[in-house]
Amino acid sequence: MFKGDMERKRKVAIQKVWNAIEEHGGKTILSTGITGDDARVAKAVIESGVKMLEPNHPAVALAKGYKGVDNMHDAEHIRHEVELSEMAKVVSGVRGVIGEEPFITVGIPGGFTEEKPVPISQEDFYNMSLAGTDGLHTHKCDIDDLEEIVKAAHHYGLLVDAYIAHPEDKHPFGLPASTAEEVAATAKKMENIGVDMIGLMTGMSYGGVAAGEIPEVIRERLEALVSSVSVPTLAEGGINTENYQAFQNTGVHILVVGTSIDQMVQKSAQDAVKQFLS
Repeated sequence: MFKGDMERKRKVAIQKVWNAIEEHGGKTILSTGITGDDARVAKAVIESGVKMLEPNHPAVALAKGYKGVDNMHDAEHIRHEVELSEMAKVVSGVRGVIGEEPFITVGIPGGFTEEKPVPISQEDFYNMSLAGTDGLHTHKCDIDDLEEIVKAAHHYGLLVDAYIAHPEDKHPFGLPASTAEEVAATAKKMENIGVDMIGLMTGMSYGGVAAGEIPEVIRERLEALVSSVSVPTLAEGGINTENYQAFQNTGVHILVVGTSIDQMVQKSAQDAVKQFLS
């Protein structure tokens, strides 16, 4: 691909991210789950002010009920079986509905630490870029694998967001770091290999946290992340309407919200149907 064209594409993409952060007072949300994968719901959240979306392959597996999965935890185990061409179709459809301004990062088979190996070809990177994505949402656990993805993604004009996780988390969702000090060191390594946005998995996935606070250890890990890098930072896992304000003073730029919104959409559908049937 033409180097100048691809560098320009990446510059436009990262500016979308910083614009969203600035517009929302220093902290924005990346909306995932049903809002990233269903073009109708994507349009609704964009019209409400969301500037960043994330379609991903486990959410698509869940949306389609692939192999009978009905929760995200189970979907994670078969996410690698989703065809990459399916993810390109999702991105293309969402992009066609929401327009060019919102930022889209996409999770694809092979971009996570999959239960079965999934290679990503140069053509795959090209097709995702062509479909309209601005970046790749990744959860690799090996920094050499991550660096390989970064180089290929950048070649095709795509940003890369990648994550740090605790080695004892339920799923392998990022480079392992047990302590806050390890978080800081790992984040610096990620920035050095060209990762464009760096996130921290909170360990609060799937059920969320009901209380209006986040554990102190997570706060310390987030502060270690944001103080060690200059790129946009993210927090993901169990963020809901009860605890999101607790992230206010951590310095993190972007909150990744999925399950909480999914549950609200399902509850709204249930309430509407009950009203019709009553």
